[in-house]
Parts: sequence; C-alpha cells; structure tokens
Amino acid sequence: MGRDLTALFDPRSVAVVGASDDPAKYGHAVAAQALRAPDRRPVHLVNRRGGTVLGRTAATSLTAVGEPVDLVVISVPGAGFEAAVDEALACGAKAIVAITAGFAEAGPAGLARQRAVAARVRAAGAVLVGPNCLGIADNTTELYLASDRFAPGGVALLSQSGNLALELQLRGEPHGLGFSRFVSLGNQADVTLVDLVEDCSRHEATSAIAVYAEDFGDGRAFAAAAAAAGKPVVLLTAGRGTASARSARSHTGALTTSADVVAAACRDAGVELVRTPREMTVVLAGLAGPARPGAGVRTRGRRTAVFTDGGGHGAVAADAAEDAGLEVPQLGGPTQDRLRTVLWEQSSVANPVDLAGMGEQRPLSYADTVGALLDADEVDAVLMTGYFGGYAASEGGLGGGPAGGSVLAEGEARAAKEIVAHLASAAPKPLVLQSMYPGSPSCRVLAEAGVPVFAATEDAARALAAMTGRRSPVDATGVPPLPNPAPPLSDPGYHGVRALLDAAGVPFPAAREITDEAGLLAAAAEFDGPYVLKALHLLHKSDAGGVALRLADRDALLAAFREMHARLGAPAYSVEAMADLTDGIELIVGVNQDPRFGPIALVGLGGVLTESLRDVAFALAPVPARRAEALLRGLRSAALLDGVRGRPAVDVAAAAAVVERITTVAAAHPEIAELEVNPLLVRPHGALALDARAVLR
Repeated sequence: MGRDLTALFDPRSVAVVGASDDPAKYGHAVAAQALRAPDRRPVHLVNRRGGTVLGRTAATSLTAVGEPVDLVVISVPGAGFEAAVDEALACGAKAIVAITAGFAEAGPAGLARQRAVAARVRAAGAVLVGPNCLGIADNTTELYLASDRFAPGGVALLSQSGNLALELQLRGEPHGLGFSRFVSLGNQADVTLVDLVEDCSRHEATSAIAVYAEDFGDGRAFAAAAAAAGKPVVLLTAGRGTASARSARSHTGALTTSADVVAAACRDAGVELVRTPREMTVVLAGLAGPARPGAGVRTRGRRTAVFTDGGGHGAVAADAAEDAGLEVPQLGGPTQDRLRTVLWEQSSVANPVDLAGMGEQRPLSYADTVGALLDADEVDAVLMTGYFGGYAASEGGLGGGPAGGSVLAEGEARAAKEIVAHLASAAPKPLVLQSMYPGSPSCRVLAEAGVPVFAATEDAARALAAMTGRRSPVDATGVPPLPNPAPPLSDPGYHGVRALLDAAGVPFPAAREITDEAGLLAAAAEFDGPYVLKALHLLHKSDAGGVALRLADRDALLAAFREMHARLGAPAYSVEAMADLTDGIELIVGVNQDPRFGPIALVGLGGVLTESLRDVAFALAPVPARRAEALLRGLRSAALLDGVRGRPAVDVAAAAAVVERITTVAAAHPEIAELEVNPLLVRPHGALALDARAVLR
C-alpha cells in the first residue's frame, strides 16, 4: 500500500516557520506562495519576532498559533531546526517540509543530526520531506509551498535540483506540459523517492512521473516502484558514466559502470531513461501531453510509417526513427494500393510515404494519407515530417510559404482538423509531427488535440519511441524478487566457489585441488587426459601464465606443473579434465553487488578477450532463463550463437539456464561482492563452466 502522504499533499492547515518580509530569504518566497490559496485551508505565518509578514499578523511560535497544524514548513537557521521540529510535532503536525540545510550534505555530524530528527518524526507518526529541500507544490489541492509556480498539468516532478525543475517547466510550456505535483527531494531523511513514486502512482491527476535524482537511496526499491506504477516514469540522473568506486577484482567489476547499472534497472523496470532536460521534455511531451483519443496507450509495436512532403525530410526521419529503436518497414501491397487511391502517380507509397508535391495541389491529401496509415494493420505508429504548417505560417506572417498561400493555408487548416478527426475514429495509435513551423496555426490545431509537435526530427523520433514502448516485451521484465539469503560462503577459494555453483546445478569438468607432485599424480589417475593445470589464488590466471591447456598425458601434466611452480610458486593448483572447445563459444556470466541496486548480472562474450571486446549486457539479478536468452541474443556477436562459416549452432537455452542458476546463487549471497564464471563454454549440446571466482565484500 505504501505510506500515507495525505497530510503532505492535502493538509487541513499549513504553517510556515521562518516566514519573512525579506525577499532575500526563502521563508519570504514560500510564505508568498502559500498565501496564493488562502481560502483552501488556514495558512499561519510564524516569525519569532512577531509583527506582520506580507501584511498578515505573524505568530511568534507554532504554539502561539493556538490550534493544531497539519503541515509545517521549516525555513530557519540550522541551529534552531531541531527545536522547530520538536515544536511542530508537539503541535500535532503530521507532515514537515524541511528547507533548512546543513545536515547529511555537511558531513558525519550533520548526518547524525539528520538521522536523529528523522527518528523523532517517525516515532510521532509524522512524515518529513528534506531537510535541504526547496519545498513542494500540489496543483490539484492548491498547495503551494515552493518558491516558484508550476503550471498545472499531469506530470509529477520529483527532483533533487530546483533549477532543473525550473528548466523543465520552461521547456515544457510550448508542449502544453504542466505539473500535478512538484517535490524537492532534499536529503530524503524520511520520505524517500520510493515513497513519492508509490504515492504519485496512486494519484489520479498524475499521468506521468518525472524524476531527477542523483541519490536513489534504495535503487532496487525505486525500480520496483516504477515498474508497478502503472504509468510512465521518466528518469534523468547524473554521474551515469563514472566507474564504480570499488576497485574491481574481476572482469565483471572492470566492465560494470554506474551507467550500465542504471540503464539495466531502467530497462527491466520499464523506466524511460533520458540524458538531458531537453530529452526528458521530449519524452514527457509524448507520454503526458494534452489528452487526445487513445492518449496514454503505449503499444508494443514499433512498425513506424514515415510520412513526408519531401524526400529529404523522409530519409532523415527514417534514419532518426531507426536510431531511436523504431522499425521503418516497407509497406505491404494492400496498404500501398490504398495509398494510391488517395495520392497521385508520382507519390511514393513504400515507406517513407512521400506526397511529392501533392500537398500544394490538394492539402487534404495530408489528412487522407494519415488516415490510411492509421487504419493499416501493419502500421503501429506514424511519424509525419516536413513542411506541414508552412502554408498557415505564411498566411500568418511567419514567412516561408509560397506566394498567394491563403488558399493553401485554409486547406491546410482543414487538413489539420481532418487529421484530428481520423485520430478520434481510428484505433489508438501514436502520431507525432515534426514541422519546420511548429508554432503555426495548423500545427497548434494538432498540438491542442494531443499530437506532439516538434521542430527537430530527432525529438519527434525519440518521443514516438517512448509512446510506442520501443522495447520488446522481454526487455521490460520487471524487478525480479531476491531469493532468501543463503548461509554465507565459508570458502571463497576457487574450489569453494565451484562447489557452491555445482550444488546449484552449474556443470563443471572434473577437477582436483593439489599442492604437490604426489597430489597431482593422484588427481591424474582419477580421470583421463587431456588435462588443464591452473595456478590458484592469482587474480587473472591467464594473464599471469597460470593456465596450461591441452596437456595430453600425465608426463605433460607433470612437466607443466614443475615449470609453472618454479615460475609462480602458487600455494595450490587445480588439475582438471580438458573440455572439448572445438564447436563451443566462450561466454562470461558475472554478478556485481551494487550498493544502490543490489545484484547486477552481466552476460556476454567471454574468455581472455572479454574486456577488449566488451560485448556484454546487463540486467537486475537473478535473471530468469527466458530473460537470459534474450540478453544473449541481443549481443553484437549474437550471430555466432546460431553458427557461422560452417560452425554448428550452440545450445543457447542451456546457457540461459546456467545463467539463471549462477545469478540466483549470487543474489542469495549478498556477502559476495563479485561472482564470475568465465568462460562458460556453450556447445551444440549443453554448457560447461570452465572457471569461476568470487570476491567477498
């Protein structure tokens, strides 16, 4: 169910502690905003000096207000913060918005103060946003407790940056984007990003949730909340490209960056991950713009018809659509025949569909073509691009249109209205427009009907990708539940890790650990050659020359041992049966314990070239076999799995089953920082783990 945040977003009364007449103080801005809706609920201004603030009598303390206060905003110097919190709780506050800074962000002492305050708030049955936040707003309940106004709309904005929130407000205005709520996250001492996502998912007036976060707190819980939200979640985050701060001791650790982890979590949870405020605005314009028939329906189909009135725009738009993950297939015969009935002979009907000048002869051909494409079963979405809007722009004095364009402008306006009519009558499918004149009257007709309109082709393609759910059904698989913790691994050595994985059903070749020649000969007698000899307790055995392969018999094994031991002096070695590598492909399977998102799995092309090729994919662990197979088939080198140049196809299903077992073991052992099988040899029939290592926290 989640936490009850009613007192935070729809309180019965509000008090601003630290309200001020000084425009330089934040208490002034918040008080001024709070007074925008004085009839909705009582608003009390508190200033320790009393007097008047913004023309209203100020109480000298919360106690002096003389009645319970549901929500208290605290904007006072840090030295008086704890006392203000205690007084708010004593006066019956059920929600506190703490604007005061100087806590966790200031160091260990501030963190200790912050934790103590949060504990007192929770013990009193109240909730706390912040500290170190910039306030909140809820347009649906006329609650204005931030320094700036936010235009009403359907987006709930949860942000750790005030300036970014303002930029999103400015960028969203041309697209008709507005906000149901705004919350400055602050330090998340009590109310967390997860709490807010869960509450906004239940908020009927919120159609999409936009998040800017630098600190996810419990990232896995965030991903789970987003996956369960039932409405789009769009994430902008910073620091995605920095490598993990932990010193990597495996290929898995060396290959995994913060960007990989966040991208994997977002993909599995169905979150739209964006890189810039502009991209966030573009995606929100597609997902949460003005309502139209079928708005909010995110199809899984990616078959996109590109419709243009100029070959250049069509070619550029087709490339942009494919870059965004959409498909631009050639249209089938029946659809092409239907288009020929509404277009003239020189028009192209294959995809991109090009009017080839017919728009100037008959402006309604724009609407006829859009209608035919929306009706086609083989089309999931339409990207319209080019000059549309230019005729009305010329008539409106915006320039660029042909001479004597008033007739064309009128025809274009009728076409825009007809397109809107097609949207209302056709099956719900996304339509996005890129126009050279996005502000023209014709484009505004479409925008007001809920069609996202953009000036840039790449923006139109990105919005359409978000609206169509550009991922295949296996991509957004949700957040897998963690298995119950297993007893901690007592032996993190090579054979201890092998035993752990073997017990989970991961197959290995026969092997024995030895320390001297007598043990080596005894091991060789237990199974036939050829043999493999490995020096144990080395970080990268192959790089150090600690692996000898294809040792035909016991004499070759003994000679290799003597040479390797003289050179490396390892404390122990492993004698193993040599696997048949003839028709196999080497993969890597690893799991990292991320401090925010928990176990993160990596699969990819393995062996000694793992870090050089970097052909890997990531997912939240544990990874079900079906998901693992999809990850493997999504690799750049996936064609190798199905056989090339006369090599047979390998058993991808067997590999996927082993991936599930390995990642489940790792997820059940949080004490293991890194677990890796490399290589996992996949053959035409079955898979075999040839090496394994674990690094404890």
